[in-house]
Amino acid sequence: MRQRVVYLIGTGPGDPGLITVNGLNCLRVADVVVYDHLVPRRLLQHARTGAELIDVGTASPQAMAQEAISYLLADKAREGKIVARLKWGDPFVFDRGGEEALYLHEQGVAFEIIPGIPAGVAVPAYAGVPVTYPGGGDTLTLVRGFEDESRTAPDVDWASLARLEGTVVCYAGGHQLPRILEAMRSHGWPAAGQAVIIYNGTLPSQETIAGTIEELLAAVHEAPRRAAAVLVVGRVAGFREHLRWYDTRPLFGRRVLVTRPRAQAAELVDRLAALGADSVEAPMIRIEPPDDVEPLARAAATADAFDWIVFSSANAVEAFMMMLLDGTRDLRALKGPRLCAVGAGTADALAKYGIKVDLVPREFRAEGVMTAMAEHGSLKGARVLLPRADIGREVIANDLRGVGAVVTEVTAYRTVLQDSQRDDDPDVYKMLLEGRLDAVTFTSASAVRNFVRIYGADQVADLLKSTVVAVIGPVTADAAAQLGIPVTIQPASYTIHALVDAIAAHFATAKATNV
Repeated sequence: MRQRVVYLIGTGPGDPGLITVNGLNCLRVADVVVYDHLVPRRLLQHARTGAELIDVGTASPQAMAQEAISYLLADKAREGKIVARLKWGDPFVFDRGGEEALYLHEQGVAFEIIPGIPAGVAVPAYAGVPVTYPGGGDTLTLVRGFEDESRTAPDVDWASLARLEGTVVCYAGGHQLPRILEAMRSHGWPAAGQAVIIYNGTLPSQETIAGTIEELLAAVHEAPRRAAAVLVVGRVAGFREHLRWYDTRPLFGRRVLVTRPRAQAAELVDRLAALGADSVEAPMIRIEPPDDVEPLARAAATADAFDWIVFSSANAVEAFMMMLLDGTRDLRALKGPRLCAVGAGTADALAKYGIKVDLVPREFRAEGVMTAMAEHGSLKGARVLLPRADIGREVIANDLRGVGAVVTEVTAYRTVLQDSQRDDDPDVYKMLLEGRLDAVTFTSASAVRNFVRIYGADQVADLLKSTVVAVIGPVTADAAAQLGIPVTIQPASYTIHALVDAIAAHFATAKATNV
């Protein structure tokens, strides 16, 4: 039996990038992943294939609920499984991680603590507020607030905290915020003292309200909210306007729909997040192996019999290389044929295997491939392998046959409508109706066609009339035009990075025009 162990992993307060390297490594090897509803769902994508995912909902303060979670962790470990318990923030900072660890100790179950970044440290940093600074006071006080979902203000000696003249940080619920600020005002904290309230900290929807204690108290009374927030009180709050960085990024506050398959969306989502956008993942398609893999297997086994292999997409590359490397051949089989990649993204997919292509056509449309190949010599009688999608266009093959090439087409993968929904999938139709999406991205013609199929041809034009539509290239743009979808953005270079940069440039221009 394998060593049973439970990893209590802090995931930080929201941004999935804040999990530690150690925490991510432990998550990747776990057989069972137990998580709370505040844990970023994107982290679950790092769980190994076949791992059991268990959502325990809210990390409830009720004793019975906590006992059940602790028992679950021990029970799974007793089965000889590696368990990753994902915790919001840090397991030992205003969390029940200590109780879970103690229970595991009493049960004789091995455990490890993987610290995370507490909300009281990370959230102010994302708002441009250093919780300590020379001259900002000699103390940093973290006050328990909404971690146990309490509606009452923390029972602390506010007068003594005022005399320390340091920084106080509290994760406070909507009902707690006014009571905390009132308690501070009535126990010696100056009305003109600096403070900030940060909602949705470390997330693209982050919102920061800065002002004096008096001003923030008036604000939470005038416009009360149910959402919890991090409250920072102290002289360090005054640095906010000088050190803000997170909410000044070019796409901050923009909500962008990503329609790529889940397994391939990471690059686009990460790039959007790096520029501040809030990505809404709603895959229109998924990639599946061909119904009959034998033609692809035979082509991979005889790769060196071809003069050219033309890859029209990164998906074709991945499918072909998987078949090649799973068989009896290796990369040496590709030393004979010339390799053509339609698009820089396709060339990059081959580069990940250490393969440099012979040709990337200047024009990424399929129509330009034959012309570019012909510049390398006559194609008459040339043996060309074309691994492609099951519904891929036949333009390349027909053009090559027209100049005398002998073309072998094989289905490398199938593009299937993503018709199944998960419980946490967004209601895209409602978001479009309410105007809560700033941009919709399409990276393939298949995604465009399935978008129309899901939401209806008659409805799509109305749904997208006030939304920016961004496509990766001309083939996708043509598919959109044929279905009545107006395209706003198409980058000059047909890559994910270029697409995101074009989206950022578009909104920067729009912002400058409105100023």
